[in-house]
Amino acid sequence: MTDCIIVGGGLIGMLSARELARRGMKVVLLEKGDMGQESSWAGGGILSPLHPWRYSDNVNELAQVGQQQYAALADELIQEGGVDPEYVRSGMLVLGSEEVVAAREWAQRWSMKLEEVDSSQALQSLSPGVSAQFEHGLWLPEVAQMRNPRLVRSLRASLDALGIEYHAHTPVEKLLIEQGRVQGVVAKGRAWHAGQVLIAGGAWSAELLRGCGEAPQISPVKGQMILFKGEPGLLPHILLAENRYLIPRRDGRIVCGSTIEHSGFDKHISDEVKAELLASAQEIFPALRELPVEHHWAGLRPGSPEGEPTIGEHNGVKGLYINAGHYRNGVILGLGSAQRIARLMTE
Repeated sequence: MTDCIIVGGGLIGMLSARELARRGMKVVLLEKGDMGQESSWAGGGILSPLHPWRYSDNVNELAQVGQQQYAALADELIQEGGVDPEYVRSGMLVLGSEEVVAAREWAQRWSMKLEEVDSSQALQSLSPGVSAQFEHGLWLPEVAQMRNPRLVRSLRASLDALGIEYHAHTPVEKLLIEQGRVQGVVAKGRAWHAGQVLIAGGAWSAELLRGCGEAPQISPVKGQMILFKGEPGLLPHILLAENRYLIPRRDGRIVCGSTIEHSGFDKHISDEVKAELLASAQEIFPALRELPVEHHWAGLRPGSPEGEPTIGEHNGVKGLYINAGHYRNGVILGLGSAQRIARLMTE
């Protein structure tokens, strides 16, 4: 008998499946498309909210779990499935930020290292090649990253190694609910029964919960990104200038993101946005003018008010749980969210 059906095979669903299985639950995971190919694959993988001092205590508590435990998880995933998710402690340089007081208070409260960089020369010394237009910044040396496409591959390999059952291309059509308690789901015309159901469907989570009464405020927010092909060492650290970031991968590629577009479930990319991203990237780090753009793509984030995820049992249906709405911070919040929902569902 299946104890729990997880709806959604992205990063949140796979991490939740892994946590629940480790607590002794028999889990079946159902995914409408390929495993981990929506926002889990499309994002940047920075292991920190972009401006963490702008977020609530709840978000920072979840982020701290990831910051403290992702390095160990990366080692576990390599041992279990043999796929390296490329955990790298790159450090993040926030360029031109005027939020020094808020950042300093945040760093002190959450025991994070933060240094103020007060001149263009100091910025150049820390990250050679950064644009001379920036005259100050904030340096967070402990911020790390995971390479999203490799992370989801690594998690899928871990599920295989741990014997956790999952089914791709198995869209859930409706929830089975009787007398206020969930009984399972219908997917591809078949009834799948379980005592608990966890909705971890990313941007599609609210759609899955329609008809169940109150649904969380989760809606798709498109983000377009581009990838430069470079050589290792060109860009030593993550650079963040307001909502634009550059992330150096281990092999020398550099990710630039990301737009914020409220266009429903449309994932089309545009040449106009590509040009905007290209201009932003070159403005932050002029050496990118010499590098080719290798790829341009879009993903749909699970947008939520203030970036607050919904983690817990549905108000109106017993046994129906939600772990969704992580907006721009799915990777860094994912591990803490999975641990929290696993505790709620098993204790």
